Amino acid sequence: MLFICYPKCSTCKKAQKWLDSKGMQYELRDIKEENPSADELKAWHKESGLPLKKFFNTSGNLYKEMKLKDKLPEMSEEEQFDLLSSDGMLVKRPILVTGDQVFVGFREKEWEEKL
Repeated sequence: MLFICYPKCSTCKKAQKWLDSKGMQYELRDIKEENPSADELKAWHKESGLPLKKFFNTSGNLYKEMKLKDKLPEMSEEEQFDLLSSDGMLVKRPILVTGDQVFVGFREKEWEEKL
């Protein structure tokens, strides 16, 4: 499993603690140090079945500063993937990639049921 997080994020810390408490093995990747590429994001988006908007950190400062709430609806998917891959702080986290599933954000109940 690949666990992509921002170490200072409280939700990421909670998710990591949950994974550790279950004894799950994972590779840790700091989203600020190694931002997902557009190709990775495209693959995860397809695998997750989620709307692309769910991959954006809508509560983040950068999202708000860039006024993306108003701009995203007018952008193509390609432009959105390029934007997401430009800065890890735009990407919702944590992301957990298991091989056959992709989880965006930490919802304990969902992880409990599906992992």
